[in-house]
Amino acid sequence: MRLRYRYRVYPDAIQRHALARAFGCARTVFNDGLRARRDAHEAGLPYICDGDLSKQVITQAKLTPERAWLGEVSAVVLQQALADLHTAYRTFFASLSGKRRGRKVAAPRFRSKKDNQQAVRFTKNARFAVTASRKLRLPKIGDVPVRWSRALPSDPSSVTVIKDAAGRYFASFVVETADEPFASVASEVGIDLGLTHFAVLSDGRKISNPRILRRAAKKLRTAQKALSRTQKGSANRVKARVRVARAHARVADTRRDWAHKLSTMVISDNQAVYVENLAVSGLARTKLAKSVHDAGWSQFVAMLEYKAVRYGRIFAKIDRWFPSSKLCSACGTVAGSMPLNVRSWICACGASHDRDVNAAINVLAAGRAERLNACGGDVGPPLAVADTDEAGSHRGAA
Repeated sequence: MRLRYRYRVYPDAIQRHALARAFGCARTVFNDGLRARRDAHEAGLPYICDGDLSKQVITQAKLTPERAWLGEVSAVVLQQALADLHTAYRTFFASLSGKRRGRKVAAPRFRSKKDNQQAVRFTKNARFAVTASRKLRLPKIGDVPVRWSRALPSDPSSVTVIKDAAGRYFASFVVETADEPFASVASEVGIDLGLTHFAVLSDGRKISNPRILRRAAKKLRTAQKALSRTQKGSANRVKARVRVARAHARVADTRRDWAHKLSTMVISDNQAVYVENLAVSGLARTKLAKSVHDAGWSQFVAMLEYKAVRYGRIFAKIDRWFPSSKLCSACGTVAGSMPLNVRSWICACGASHDRDVNAAINVLAAGRAERLNACGGDVGPPLAVADTDEAGSHRGAA
């Protein structure tokens, strides 16, 4: 399995300057390639193939006075920027033709130096390395100190250096790892996700919603007000913007850490995990949008999915139209209309239900029914992990 291992890095002033130059060169090559293809399309010319585009915006561009400075960075950085452009175009074309499932993807857009995140990628051809002193050696940048929170399981095939909106630098390594199956257990679990409780398990356990964004709202509001009072273009505004970005980064980091711990606990304790396939994008357009985004359901479910594959567990999503809350888990009767303020109900058969626990039990039963056939065997193999590195821009994305 291919995974990403991410670490915080601490470049010095000279290395930060070199990285800024690499970010700028990669952004320029990407934009030049995008502009060349758009111009060719508008002129009615054939689509420029990858090799010809590389010669035009890298090899030949370095020979001109306007782009001679592209030679100051590793050539691999420039080639990888074009590789991102090629991937974005292929994703866009697959979306247009219907070969790509899911939401429609827009055409690639120009990159800006004001984007919240800047990144460059080095492959093995760039000959990056981890030195004996445990520093990350990058071509034409130097040996960058790394905070190794855990050991790399194998030699990385590439590393992406990222600068986020808060001014922090990270190194994201792509490594191949073998599956590490946990010991088999008998328990299986259905999960009902919500806002009052983040997750209710079919065994009756209720996981409280941490409401990380809500708890940090006062600090975020104070930082945002301070930003709004600064003058545009001033140095104080730059500092205030970084303070706001760091406050939001702490919220995101806390939420991610909490989701990792909970998902690992659920996967390790259960042989099979079933959840509802919620329409998060639709719920995010309602009056509950802030609470839905704060909960981070999609992030949690994605973690469950890839960890189930890695650790030899079974994971499945139940159809979002399955009436898990209104279905009596005792007799199978579907109740009538049930507003959200109804948290418990009594079925005609006499069974008394907690709405969320009953939903989790029904999710578990539906997951088992879909997974097992009449002979008790698997209907199909476990779900595979989707590729999260697809380039392109989603229509309507914020």
